[in-house]
Amino acid sequence: MWQGVRHTGRGVGYCGLVKNVGHRLVRPGGDVNLGVLSYYYDPIPKNCVADWVCPASTGRGYPRYAKSPWGEYGYYNLAVFYGGCSLDCLFCQNWQHREYPSRPKLVSVKELEEAMHNRVTCICFFGGDPAPQTIHALLVAKKATEKGVRVCWETSGQLAPHLLDKVVEMSLKTGGIVKFDLKAFTPSVYKALTDGEVDIALRNFKVAARRFRERSEVPLVVASILLVPGYVDEMEIDLLTKFIARIEPEIPTRFLAFHPDYMLRDLPPTSIRHAETAVKIAKENGLVEVSIGNWWLLGDYY
Repeated sequence: MWQGVRHTGRGVGYCGLVKNVGHRLVRPGGDVNLGVLSYYYDPIPKNCVADWVCPASTGRGYPRYAKSPWGEYGYYNLAVFYGGCSLDCLFCQNWQHREYPSRPKLVSVKELEEAMHNRVTCICFFGGDPAPQTIHALLVAKKATEKGVRVCWETSGQLAPHLLDKVVEMSLKTGGIVKFDLKAFTPSVYKALTDGEVDIALRNFKVAARRFRERSEVPLVVASILLVPGYVDEMEIDLLTKFIARIEPEIPTRFLAFHPDYMLRDLPPTSIRHAETAVKIAKENGLVEVSIGNWWLLGDYY
């Protein structure tokens, strides 16, 4: 809930999960045992930010962290989509999460535990963002570790430091990955795109990344950068990739193509040239493992 209760002028926190009622913070739906979320089974190999380095799709970490050295075909990821987020991104490509708190579907830790049947090899918390409901996710993650299921996260990194330590530890033990969405480096650009504070995200990324070498078989941390035209330009890419490389040059970094959505429908999708330039800059700055994700969205747009 940290960083998710900033005043919006409507008596509702940015996360959408907390209301100011008579100067008291109230959660209309959801608590540590009941999450505001939906979930589904995602067949492996799946379209994941880290799919080119994860055990599920590649077999990395076999036999300790993967069922097969060639990937886990025939198995499933339990995808847990949390409602609510600590940011208000103009380009949000999962903006439907905002509707969850107003008519919450509450899912217990027990229900998600039972959903992890013997063909589920990993669980991924995303959204929205799991950050405002981290405690619920950690309780589910504990059940996953008991079942031998990998624990992964997709987050902007806007969460409390003491919870971050637990998030990283869960992934470290199980062969999972913490995927940080680094939206920008410059405070003004980050603020314009997300209405959030970049220092929190960068600090938490640095803390998590410092544990990168504690596990050699599977990368513990992966960075993703959405190439928003006109905002995440060559300067932002240069600053972000230098920041990552200074911490740990072997952190896998994936560039993602933007497509018009939510409040940024007036921008074009990411161009091929933009993506290729991003990869070139990242490699020149010392990053070893660089990839373009949803390349099929790229085109000659600018």
